[in-house]
Amino acid sequence: MKYFNVGLSLLLASAIGASGADSLEEAFANAKTSGQIRAFYITRDRSGTIGDTQTDRSAFALGGHLKIETAPIEGVSFGAAFYTTQDIGVNSDTEDKVNPSLFGEGKESYHILGEAYMKYVGGTTTLTIGRQKLNTPLASADDARMLPNLFEAAVLTNSDLIDTTLVLGHVAKMAAGTFSNQYGSNTLSLHSGYGLNNISGKFKNMGTYAVGEDTAGVTVAAMIYNGVQNTTIQLWDYYAHDILNAIYAQADIKWKCIYSDTLKPFASFQLISESDIGDKFAGDVDSTYYGFKIGGKYNSFSLYGAYSQTDSSVGSATNGGIITPWGGMPAFTQGMVTRHMFFADTSAWKVATSYNTSIATGKVKSALYYVNYDVGVDNGVKNGVDWTENEFGFDLQYYPSSVKNLQLRLRGNFPTDFVEGLDWSEYRFIVNYNF
Repeated sequence: MKYFNVGLSLLLASAIGASGADSLEEAFANAKTSGQIRAFYITRDRSGTIGDTQTDRSAFALGGHLKIETAPIEGVSFGAAFYTTQDIGVNSDTEDKVNPSLFGEGKESYHILGEAYMKYVGGTTTLTIGRQKLNTPLASADDARMLPNLFEAAVLTNSDLIDTTLVLGHVAKMAAGTFSNQYGSNTLSLHSGYGLNNISGKFKNMGTYAVGEDTAGVTVAAMIYNGVQNTTIQLWDYYAHDILNAIYAQADIKWKCIYSDTLKPFASFQLISESDIGDKFAGDVDSTYYGFKIGGKYNSFSLYGAYSQTDSSVGSATNGGIITPWGGMPAFTQGMVTRHMFFADTSAWKVATSYNTSIATGKVKSALYYVNYDVGVDNGVKNGVDWTENEFGFDLQYYPSSVKNLQLRLRGNFPTDFVEGLDWSEYRFIVNYNF
């Protein structure tokens, strides 16, 4: 977008004028570098009446990112990050046997200048303009495979008001991460965080990526309030020009247990409401989702249960399912893979537990979950067909004390009837080294 380039040029000129060339050189001399090296292996073995007729897939990739951010000049700093995912030649020569979710278009290696931004920090205000990583409820990095979703945006945050953070932003483009290649151009992708034009690794107009129509992008406003003790309330509004308006609300509450100081109960509620606007490029949109969870923490152990419901609106886009094409996946009832809770006419429940501990050689984090989806006949993916889908999974993370910033991670998910007759067993082994 032209205003990104203009903004960067003006602020750079201002910084040079205010502090001189020597200060600019010092800013680069004192720049901070960071990054991550990631190795990822995934294998999915299909089963069931449909799965037995499909090809099992696996893949290995090596990549990560390297980032640099200058020291600030009069509050202004600049950052850039290069991302890459590479097939190093150990995968199958049979293309259909290669899992697509670690690579780009055509299951090819790729690299991208994923971040290139100007940041201004002054008092309680932060402004970031350019390519950047976002983590908001309905526009997010969704870093589930090799590379995350990345965005071209201008985002302003301010915390002048007591106990309140205000956010105002405009997102012009999105470059989908490698996870987008797991989905085709269909309704399933719209419910799962990806658009109908979901080729990864290329910055595309937000509307083009979502529904194939060029738009003015997505304008975002939010308020996050912490003024009530042990309570956080957040309200987000996403105005996707000529597509839809989405409102996201969430409240998180913690309280003390009268029987134990070490038991810490918590509860959360969330709501998504969507409606069509402007030229209605997604059609008539009328969608409502709500969910809640309740649980507790006891020392290093946690347990919670969650429930969600997406209503139906027959005749509207996807019959009233939640449309979330920009990586946003905040639902309390999502699985590691399955995201059916956003299907129209669908209820879901989930139980999950986690436990963190230290052993002689390092730290271990573990988690287990089970989620159930009751998909009704009004769903927009297989309209007229109802079914029940289940997913069980685990997540093990090991941080060896002998190598600082190294994470070894093993994950598994085991859906039954992802669609009727399609089951699978999937394992992921991930090595992350942060520096």
